[in-house]
Amino acid sequence: MKLAPSILAADLTNLAGAMDLCEAGGADLVHFDVMDGHFVPNLTFGIPVLEALSKRTALPIDVHLMVSQPERLLDAYLKAGASWISVHWEAATHLDRLLEQIRAGGAQAGVALNPATPVDVLVDCLHRLDFVLLMSVNPGFGGQAFLPHVLDKTRRLRQMIEQRKLHVKIEMDGGVGLGNIHQVTAAGVDVCVAGSAVFRHQDPAAAMRQLRRLSTADAS
Repeated sequence: MKLAPSILAADLTNLAGAMDLCEAGGADLVHFDVMDGHFVPNLTFGIPVLEALSKRTALPIDVHLMVSQPERLLDAYLKAGASWISVHWEAATHLDRLLEQIRAGGAQAGVALNPATPVDVLVDCLHRLDFVLLMSVNPGFGGQAFLPHVLDKTRRLRQMIEQRKLHVKIEMDGGVGLGNIHQVTAAGVDVCVAGSAVFRHQDPAAAMRQLRRLSTADAS
């Protein structure tokens, strides 16, 4: 299991410190939420923030574009230092073109799905993806409660991937924490995004280590 702390939940006055905590806790990636106030009703990080943080850490930065018309922003986020980029299926009119653009920029290409969007929409593009980001809350705000029905959706996606012998990773974002990370990974998730579970903890680095322990199959 790869762990991707979401800096949306960090102390926004000290994002450099948040990157240090991610490294200290053994994070595999840093999750970077981009919201445009249109596709979702909130505004978050822009290109200058990513550019500054990418120079501050050796960790790959996982950029989740919750934006309308993602094609307008892709090149700028790639140049700013994104290592992974996911665009929402619900916002991508020309998905093949976007995936090619992401890969041409040197990043891993992913598609994000809202909780109510079925995994079957990916049947004709699954082989083109490096990862699928399943939202386990409705996108737009941090700190929401996990939606359990997304676990069944995860199992269906894992079955699709295995039946076609693909090497597509499943990422999950929203409400993942100490109480459910074992269920999440058991359902087939490879990459867990954790925001509040990490940065609202009194010791974020210790929380990351505990999340990793609890995610394993023999966790008690």
